[in-house]
Amino acid sequence: MQIIDARGLSCPEPVILTRQAMTSGADSYQVMVDNNTSKENVTRYAHHQGYKVQISEQDGEYTLLISK
Repeated sequence: MQIIDARGLSCPEPVILTRQAMTSGADSYQVMVDNNTSKENVTRYAHHQGYKVQISEQDGEYTLLISK
């Protein structure tokens, strides 16, 4: 699993980091973001690429588990 820490970044940076990570061809990714907009945009991008997304939230930070 590849881990992408995009906390503190505003869109489109979290989506760009996720897209770059997906070029590695890994089966799963963990993306950490700290705002709702980034959570929604990364989720939308992952779905568009054919991935499933599980989201957990703790103290205003979101962890997205993205997998095929």
